[in-house]
Amino acid sequence: MDLGLSRRVAVVTGGSSGIGLATARRLLDDGARVVICGRDRDRLEAARVELAGGDRLQAEVCDVLDAAAVAGLAQRVIDRFGKVDMLVNNAGQARLSTFASTLDADWDAELKLKFFSVIHPTRTFLPHLQASDAGSVVVVNSLLARQPEPHMVCTSAARAGVQNLVKSLSVELAPRVRVNSILIGTVNSGQWRRRYDERADDGMSYRDWLGALARKKGIPLERFGEPEETAAAIVFLASPAASFITGASLEVAGGVSRFA
Repeated sequence: MDLGLSRRVAVVTGGSSGIGLATARRLLDDGARVVICGRDRDRLEAARVELAGGDRLQAEVCDVLDAAAVAGLAQRVIDRFGKVDMLVNNAGQARLSTFASTLDADWDAELKLKFFSVIHPTRTFLPHLQASDAGSVVVVNSLLARQPEPHMVCTSAARAGVQNLVKSLSVELAPRVRVNSILIGTVNSGQWRRRYDERADDGMSYRDWLGALARKKGIPLERFGEPEETAAAIVFLASPAASFITGASLEVAGGVSRFA
């Protein structure tokens, strides 16, 4: 299926690893020009080498919580590629805490991270997205937005707020810019590999161990998702092929959602 990405320009925040890196790879494979950003210069350089995107790839150090840094990023993107068609807001990580253990400073940090990692890039790139004939924003969110976990109270609350923001933006920015979100479940990542390596060896392979965890978590597909599977959904929603989809939230969670 041709997603219409040839010569399109995409910006992917948090693009140096995991879902962001897989998304950048998929975009490049489908013909887009891609800008990835992150805070760690070494990880970005490793990602740039791994992606091997040549002159269609730009890697930039940027803290998306710093509005001035994001403005500088936008200027460098325009200087290099002349336009932006797609923005993938992917920066952010989870915080493990209960209500009792979450300090005020933790709430401040988590709410700032989840909201402003979307607000700053979207606000800054909006004029360029509006100038495109296929402007789109995809926010990488979590199923926690709808289905909170007791050990992730702070993150779940922040994710729910971001989901509300996505819906508001989808109305306010229409018809020039589409805004959608991906709600991810449990994705195979480096943290799970580290947990496997740190456990007492019981002779179980990594894949079997992940499968056992998936069944314990009640995931109907009985496995964790792969970053590439989430990336495929992100790229579709960002692309012109999804031109009549806005305000949508697509669950990529193996069927674990309890919502109809």
